[in-house]
Amino acid sequence: MLNKTLVPQSVAREIQAMIQAGQLKAGEKIPSQREFSQKFGISRASLREALLTLETLGLLKTEAGRGTFVAATDGTAGQAGHMAPWRYSESYSVFDVFQTRILLEGEIARLSAGRLSQTQLEKMEKATKTMEDCWANQDLLANVDADLEFHGTIVSACSNTMLKALYQTVRDQVTETQRQPIPITDPERMRQSIAEHRRIIAALRSNDGSLARAEMEAHIRNTARCAGLQP
Repeated sequence: MLNKTLVPQSVAREIQAMIQAGQLKAGEKIPSQREFSQKFGISRASLREALLTLETLGLLKTEAGRGTFVAATDGTAGQAGHMAPWRYSESYSVFDVFQTRILLEGEIARLSAGRLSQTQLEKMEKATKTMEDCWANQDLLANVDADLEFHGTIVSACSNTMLKALYQTVRDQVTETQRQPIPITDPERMRQSIAEHRRIIAALRSNDGSLARAEMEAHIRNTARCAGLQP
């Protein structure tokens, strides 16, 4: 049994591992929340958070009145244009968040140009390579973690402390858009996303703020289009 102090993210990793190992198979209904919460030694609230994270990543699918199932891996789940469940729908649309990201992260990238150290640039390069490797291995949670590190490193170098503070206030919503999955049936989009990251790094390395902003805005727009949105 897992340590009772494990957070939802850790439980999500454990369930992802069960899916990858074939302990939970595509199309199979997962155990009840009562069974799972007892197995992992966590509250049902923490379990629901873990399950929602996995559903947003496209690994699980909830069907009204039937329960939660392991998502299909034959291309019928996570197709391009598919919109994963959006947990902030009562406050903001996912369109709103992508639109905000374009404005906020584009300007942050511009202001961060010339301020990133060699160590920070190498950290971003490593995060991009990690994303590439994790996607190939279908470790979607680690893929998102690396993506967060990439974008967070740029934010940390921004010269405008108010923009950095604003980013922190919407960080949870931003993170949720970064969990919107690139379909496993669309390796070309993943290659494009990795290439976009590398172009952002190149612009920042050359201290070209205008180019960094343009590359960041294009990257976020393309990510939104993958979810069927046109911000």
